[in-house]
Amino acid sequence: MRPLVQIALDFVNLNRALKVAEAATAGGADWLEAGTPLIKSEGLDCLRALRKKFPQKTVVADMKIMDVGRIESESAFKAGANVVCVLGVADDSTVRECVEAAKNYGGRVMVDLLGVSDPTRRAKEVEKMGIDYIGMHTSIDEQMRGKDPFSQLREVSRKVSVPVAVAGGINSETAAKAIDAGASVVIVGGAVIKAKDPREATRVIKEAIKDKKVIPTQLFKRARGKEIVQIFKKVSTSNLSDAMHRAGEIKGLVKITPGVKLVGSALTVRSYPGDWAKPVEAIDKAERGQVIVIDAGGAGPALWGELATHSAIQKRLSGVVIDGAIRDVPEIVKLKFPAYARLITPTAGEPRGFGEIGIPIRIGGVRVLTGDWLVGDEDGIVVVPQKKAVETANRAMDVLERENRIREEILQGGTLSSVTELLRWEKE
Repeated sequence: MRPLVQIALDFVNLNRALKVAEAATAGGADWLEAGTPLIKSEGLDCLRALRKKFPQKTVVADMKIMDVGRIESESAFKAGANVVCVLGVADDSTVRECVEAAKNYGGRVMVDLLGVSDPTRRAKEVEKMGIDYIGMHTSIDEQMRGKDPFSQLREVSRKVSVPVAVAGGINSETAAKAIDAGASVVIVGGAVIKAKDPREATRVIKEAIKDKKVIPTQLFKRARGKEIVQIFKKVSTSNLSDAMHRAGEIKGLVKITPGVKLVGSALTVRSYPGDWAKPVEAIDKAERGQVIVIDAGGAGPALWGELATHSAIQKRLSGVVIDGAIRDVPEIVKLKFPAYARLITPTAGEPRGFGEIGIPIRIGGVRVLTGDWLVGDEDGIVVVPQKKAVETANRAMDVLERENRIREEILQGGTLSSVTELLRWEKE
C-alpha cells in the first residue's frame, strides 16, 4: 500500500479536534484518528461527528481495547469508525473478538504493541488471528524519557506481511525515516495538532514522505541527551513549572541581570554569610557551562561581585545563584552575566574558607544537587533534578507547543475561556 498519513486528534475538546481535522484534511491527511483522550472525554459521539463531517475519510478509533473486545469494537464501528485499535497486551480472546466484530461490520483491526515485551513475537501471533494492521507505538510518556520510536519498527515490519503503522513523535524530520524503516502508515500527532497552521504542517509531512527527505523543524522534537540544553534555552520557567506540576521554583531571589536567561547545570557551594572563599574556589572547579549555586544562609555581607563575575566569564560559566548577598550590580549588568541573589549590598565579606563544594544544599525551599539543571528568566528560577532532566525538558517543550496552538486559536477570534471550554471543566 502507498504510505498513508494518519492524524492523531489527541484533544479533550471535540470542537478543537474538528477544526484541526478540517485543516489537516485540506493539507492531505489520509486517515483521521479519534485519539484516546478525545474518546474518553467526548465518548463515541466524536466518531459520529468525524464520520458526519468527513464521510469519505478513514476514521480510526484509538479505543486501546483491553477487554470485552466485541462490545467495544462493535460500538466504535456502529458510531462510524473504519478501524479500531486493540492493545497487543490484551488476551488472545479479546483480539479475536475484535476481529470477529470487524468482519460483521466491514471494519478493520489494528493491534497496538504499546507495552508489549516482545513486539516481534506478538506481531506474528496476532497476524495469524486475522488482524489488519500492526501499530508500533512509542507512548507520549516514553517519548518524554527519550525513547526512539524506530528502535524495533524495522524488525517487526520485516517479520509480518500486514501493513505496519508507527506512532511516537513523528515530525517532518523523521517521517521519511519511518517509511524507510518499513512503516506503511505514519501516525502524526503533535507535529500537526499543536502546529500554528495544521494544514501546512500536514502538507510538509506529506512532502517529506513523498520526496523521502528531511525537512527541518524547530518544534515537535524530543531530546534524548545533550539536546536538553537547547530545549531549556527555548522554553520558559513557566513552561517548566507547568511540566513539573508547579514544583521546582526557588522563591524569593532577585534577578540581577535583566533580559539575560540563565541555563546550566549546578555546582553547589555551602558557605557562611559573607565568606566568599568557597564560592571563588568553586569557579576554578566548575566546568564550562555550569552555574555556581551558593547557600549562604540568605544573609549578607556580599560574597560575590564584579571580580568573581569576571572570573566566571573567563571560565565560560553560565551564571550564579546565591541564597545570600551580591554587590557590584551595575558592573555585573554591563557584563550581562546571569545572576540571582537574595540580597544586594555594597558591603563585602571576608574569605574565611568555611563551607564545602559539591554537596547537597537547600536554597529557597528547594534541594539542589550538583548536576541538577537551573533555568532562570524574568518570571523566576526553576531547578530541574538531573535524574528527570530529559523528561522534564521534553514535557516543557510539549507545554510550549500546546500553548502555541491555543494562542493561534485565540488570535483567530477566540478567547482562552472559549477555546478551552473552561466552564465545562469546572467542578460542580
